[in-house]
Amino acid sequence: MRQLAFSPSVESVDDRVAVTNYNWMLKGLTTQDLNFETAKGKVVFVNFWATWCPPCRAEMPMIQELYNDYKDKIEFVFVTNESKEIVEKFYLKHNYDLPTYTMLSKEPPQFTTNSIPTSYLLDKKGNIVISKTGAADWNSKKVRTLLDELIKQ
Repeated sequence: MRQLAFSPSVESVDDRVAVTNYNWMLKGLTTQDLNFETAKGKVVFVNFWATWCPPCRAEMPMIQELYNDYKDKIEFVFVTNESKEIVEKFYLKHNYDLPTYTMLSKEPPQFTTNSIPTSYLLDKKGNIVISKTGAADWNSKKVRTLLDELIKQ
């Protein structure tokens, strides 16, 4: 069964919610540990996912392509509750190299979700520009154009 993924919708400026607490500690599974405080003032892509989740798996190739081109321009944060061994095996099999973490402390309240995949795109002021539950085409022209605009701001 093939899943279709469309570009995520951008929140209207009036509906955007700001992340108010960057005090979030993450344990690096494929990278160094992260204090989310260091992401303040940057464009940030946060994705909650798992290897066993079909919609998560469906969007991963598109996210990897986006990461390949934007990893030096924006902060990527992939969050799972799975073990380092499971994630590394999955990444090796699929040739992914996304910076992936488990949570050491509670996520900011604006990121609380019971569904995966759930992704958030933040502008440099911490406003949630995109909040998307379910698979999306994160490598679309629409998303890339938006990222380029956010980076310039």
